[in-house]
Amino acid sequence: MFEKIKTLLVEELSVDEAAINPDAELVNDLGINSLELADLVLQCEERFDIEISDDEIHKFVTVGDVANYLAELTGESK
Repeated sequence: MFEKIKTLLVEELSVDEAAINPDAELVNDLGINSLELADLVLQCEERFDIEISDDEIHKFVTVGDVANYLAELTGESK
């Protein structure tokens, strides 16, 4: 799941691939703003055919947080 999130970040948000690791913070390390985070959530919802509540979005601090959440929701490995 991490690799899928990494691909989304690189392709959709033009994040530097070298900066992405499970512990990288979306805002502080990768420079993602709230609009880009909303776009990432939308991309994840479309790609994995899921729905992510606004309450859950606030828990996404690191790339690993997103990957773990999506892995649990979809049943895929992290």
